[in-house]
Amino acid sequence: MPEYRIIVDLSDHMLYLLDGNQVIKGYPVATGKMLTQTPSGEFTIVNKQPNPGGPFGVLWMGLSKPHYGIHGTNEPSSIGKSVSHGCIRMYNPDVLDLSSKVSVGTRVTIRP
Repeated sequence: MPEYRIIVDLSDHMLYLLDGNQVIKGYPVATGKMLTQTPSGEFTIVNKQPNPGGPFGVLWMGLSKPHYGIHGTNEPSSIGKSVSHGCIRMYNPDVLDLSSKVSVGTRVTIRP
């Protein structure tokens, strides 16, 4: 069984899926802007919700820090930039791919 975990690197706007210490895949992301920065630290995925509506694209994965999550977007041009209210935005196909690999309880490390 793979031991998946996620590292979000805020400095390069990338989310990395790891199996143990080996990077399996990297995804470009959008992160929080100056006034609403993405929090750094250790979190876990606490829920998944398909088709949450609004700006959250095709899928929402909530983090153990309330009101923050990894989600799709209806603004794909925002990927690669610091523009969100603190959440981690992904292209819709990417968030579906990631969600198919990770489960509730997966560790998420967000580093500056």
